[in-house]
This record gives sequence, C-alpha cells and structure tokens, in this order.
Amino acid sequence: MERRISYFKQKGDSYIFAASLGLVISLGMVAWIIFVILSRGLSFFWPGDTVLVKLHNDSAYLGEIWESKTVYRLDAEGDEHEEEQFQMKIGNRDLYGRDFIWLNRADVAQESSPPDAVTIERREYGKFFGFIRAVQIGEERFEQPGAVLFEKAREAHRQATATRGRIKDTQKKLNKLMQPLANLQREITLLQLSPEAKTEKGRQKLAELQKEAESREQSIADGYGILNQELERLTLQNRSIILTMATAEGAEKEIYFSEIVRFFRPNTMSGLAKAWLYAGKLWEFVADEPRESNTEGGVFPAIFGTVVMVLLMSIAVVPFGVMAAIYLNEYARQGAMIRFIRLSVNNLAGVPSIVFGVFGLGFFIYAVGGSIDQFFFSDKLPEPTFGTGGILWASFTLALLTLPVVVVATEEGLLAVPRANKEGALALGATRWQMIRKVVLPNALPGILTGLILAISRGAGEVAPLMITGVVKLAPTLAIDGSFPFLHLDRKFMHLGFHIYDVGFQSPNVEAAKPMVYTTALLLIVIVVLLNLVAIYFRNRLRKKYRGSTF
Repeated sequence: MERRISYFKQKGDSYIFAASLGLVISLGMVAWIIFVILSRGLSFFWPGDTVLVKLHNDSAYLGEIWESKTVYRLDAEGDEHEEEQFQMKIGNRDLYGRDFIWLNRADVAQESSPPDAVTIERREYGKFFGFIRAVQIGEERFEQPGAVLFEKAREAHRQATATRGRIKDTQKKLNKLMQPLANLQREITLLQLSPEAKTEKGRQKLAELQKEAESREQSIADGYGILNQELERLTLQNRSIILTMATAEGAEKEIYFSEIVRFFRPNTMSGLAKAWLYAGKLWEFVADEPRESNTEGGVFPAIFGTVVMVLLMSIAVVPFGVMAAIYLNEYARQGAMIRFIRLSVNNLAGVPSIVFGVFGLGFFIYAVGGSIDQFFFSDKLPEPTFGTGGILWASFTLALLTLPVVVVATEEGLLAVPRANKEGALALGATRWQMIRKVVLPNALPGILTGLILAISRGAGEVAPLMITGVVKLAPTLAIDGSFPFLHLDRKFMHLGFHIYDVGFQSPNVEAAKPMVYTTALLLIVIVVLLNLVAIYFRNRLRKKYRGSTF
C-alpha cells in the first residue's frame, strides 16, 4: 500500500488532479458570475405584468412583483413561525416617495391582473403604474373608457414626441445663434478680472469688445426674437397635451405627454409584442443618454468614452512599451543597472492604481496641462483648458498604468526570436536597426499584441485613477463632434466602470438601480471581450504569417 502511494506521488497524479480541480472551480466561479449578471441584467428590460394587490386594511397597490422570500418571526409566546413576503415595484415615486414595498402574503385580500392597467416610463420619477382616466389635447378632452381612450393616448404621445423634437431643434438653433455672443461676453468678463484691465491698453481693448458685443446683440436681435417666440409656442403646445392617470387607490395624477418615454398595457400584450418592446429597450440602453441620475435610459456616452479612452491608451502605451523593451534587450549593455530597471518595471505592475491617478493629477494635469494653458490658452485663464481633468490625461495615466505589462510581454516576444535569425541578418551585412526592423519586430509582433490584449483587459476596467483625472457622472458633450477640431481631448468623459460605481453606490435610489448595475457590468464585459477579440484576430494572423517563430 505504501509503495502504491509513493508511486502515485512520484508520478504526480495528485498534483495534476489538484491543478485540474482548481481550474474547474475557477471556471465555475466565472460561469456563475456571468450567469448572475445575465439573468439579473437582461431581465430588467422585459416588460413584466402588473398586479393589483388589495390588502385587508383596504389599501391597494399596483405594480410588478420582483421578489419573494420566507422569513421566520417569533410570536408573543416565543414560538417561531414562517411568514411569506413579496416585494412589489409600485413606482409612482412622486406620490409615494419610494419605488418598492414589501408586503406579507397573509395581509393580501385579493390579487388580480387588470387588463387596463398601464405602465408608464417617464423621464423623471421613474415608472408610473395606474389606469388612464382622460386624455387632453389642447382644448379637447377625451374620457371614453377602454381601447378607444388608449389609442387616443397613443396619438397624443406621438404628437407630443414630435413637438419635443422640434423644441430640441429650436434650442440648438438658439444656442448656435447665441454662442458667438456668449464667447465674446466671456472674454469681456475674463478681461475685466485680469490685471490688464487696469492698463490703458486693457481699457481700450475692453471698450472695443463691449462695442463689438453691442453690435452683435443688435444683429441677432431679430433672429433671437423669432426663435424665442417659436420656442415658447412649442412649449405651451406641449403643456396642453396631458394624460390623467388614476392610482390603485383612486388618486388622480396629471402627466405631461412630453415627459413620457413610452407607455403600454403589459397584461394584454402578446409574447411577440413584449419581445419587440424588449428589443427596443435594449437598443435604447445602448444608444441613448442616461436619465434619472443614471438609473434609467441609456449609457451611450459611457460606451463612447470607454472605447475612445482605451484606443487613446493603446496608441500611447504600445510605442513607448515596445521602444523600452527593444532598448533593454537589443541596445543596452546588460549589467546591474539594467537588471535594476527590469526589476523596477516589474514592480510597477503591482503599484495600486490610485497611485498612478495621483501621479497623473500632479504631472499631466497640473504640470503639463497647466504649462499648455500658460503658453497656448492664456486668454482663457484663470479658467483652465488642459489644466484640468480630461480624456487625454486619463488615457495617458492608464498608459502609464499598463506600460509594465506591455514592456514585459514585448520582452518575452523579443527573447523568443531565434538568435540564429538575428546573427544571420547581421552576417549578411544588415545594420542592427535593419535587423530589428526586418527580423526581430515582425516575429515579435504576436507577443506585442499579447501585451496589448493584457493592457486593454486591465485598463478598460480601472476606475480609481479616472476619478481624479477626468471622468464625470454625466458628460454634456462627447469628446468627438462636428465642430473643429472635431476631437476634443480636453473634455471630460463618462466611463462604464465609473458608471457602475456611481449607480451602485452613489445613486439616491439604489434599490431601483440594481438591475442597471448588472446590465452595465455585462456591457463592459462585452466591450472588453470585443476589443480583445480584435487584437487576438490580428495576433493569430501574424502567427500564421511567421510560422517559423516559437509563438
């Protein structure tokens, strides 16, 4: 028996079994995390049925049942007994002050699914659950019960949505008309605050700017008046399109159709209709802007900011990482100093990310950005342009964070190139640089791309350094738009990782924001996987091209 155990240990089967078990457990944990994110995230967009619950105390609630659980309580005699509870999303936050309520199953007198129950998704205060009582379009008021009133509500909503679009277009025209004057007035204010205003030259310049501002005001007065009148007319028109709703207890609430995103009767919808609505809400999540403190709506600005930041980080980190690795392996004389530099680079990979954020704040923002403002944007000071957080400095900070990964992976790729290939190129008369460019780098490219994949995987999910180098809760404008210079690297941006942190821990309505946390986490995983798949695709193509390498 002892001989068999000794043979078993010498053969190594126990270690192989332990390693395999660890791999299976790790994969199981990853699969479980993905399953939880998928189930709790994607189910958020499915239009659930509404349930009317009437209690024995004559209270009534209308909403969606989210969760059930069994609790154990002690009665007056000290005996333990079971009590079944369920959680309802009752919405109507502007009336109830909360979105959810826990009810005891024993307190329920009646439970039903009324076909005329309506779910309304609003731009503010979340969902509203109730029954349509009246639709008002201008001077006309409709109160016919049943499907006729619901169709009239749909017609009114289409009209209000179209009017809301015209309001946005008018506001854009108004802002575009006023932008030059606003810039001029801002320049006047900055000049008045500067020491130059006390000099003769400054006073003369101030007088010229004020005169130009008066002239510009007169030139845009007519256009401003017309656009402002149109804006007031459209606003009043939308304020006259009103939906009157009744709660489960009979209280009435008037809602402007312009504040409604969509409304539907889930209890009468077919599976196909629900699937179509589900697809529409998924698309809204990906392509729209957030609303309700980021707990509803879409996350397109965060997707855009994450992708642009990762691309800028990759453009910054790969050249410097490759050059550093080439110097350490091909040019530097190997010795104690080079070994110390390699050790330092390896240790940088273990530095907490927040330390890189502090460095980015001090060096990139205050030192480099402040100097750029002094030399190129002095007319805008004291308001900073590059001397404050932005997507450029956040990308550079993450480039520093991921630089050790790229350097180490590139070094491994360079070392894997056969020495005979290098010596053969040099023997044929190639210079060292020609040998590196024609022989070493092409064969090391798969290793370089491996470093890029690892850098993307780490950089895309970092949040701590971004919080002090440019990420914000809500970015009013994207870093890329149609105005020159088109790519605005000084602008602040949104990020999916920070969005998860903000919604999950800083939201005023955490309970309602939980599904958004799971969905955004799933989206971040998908984006990282897609970016990695692109890099893996090119790496595999290079592997096939250079089959003679040892990758």
